[in-house]
Amino acid sequence: MPTVKGSYEAVFIFSAKQGEESVAELKEKFRSLIEQNAEIGEVDEWGMRKLAYLINDEAEGFYVLYNFVSGPEFPAELERVGKITDGVLRSMTIRKDA
Repeated sequence: MPTVKGSYEAVFIFSAKQGEESVAELKEKFRSLIEQNAEIGEVDEWGMRKLAYLINDEAEGFYVLYNFVSGPEFPAELERVGKITDGVLRSMTIRKDA
């Protein structure tokens, strides 16, 4: 049975504590991870935003929205990698066409 692909979007909040280079590395890391496992669409950088509450004693984070199309197993892997990557404050992936 063929795998049904779906449209997803993932928002990542990266820590700005380590500086712009660290944010750039994280953006590229997740872009290439998505490219290797899915068809990447638009990548929308929202930039520095004030957080609603402190996360790891940080009041601001760098937001990036990734749109992609993939099978149902990849979003869980993306979330897992986000949780174990230093410099990722929060991430959330949702299916858009459900």
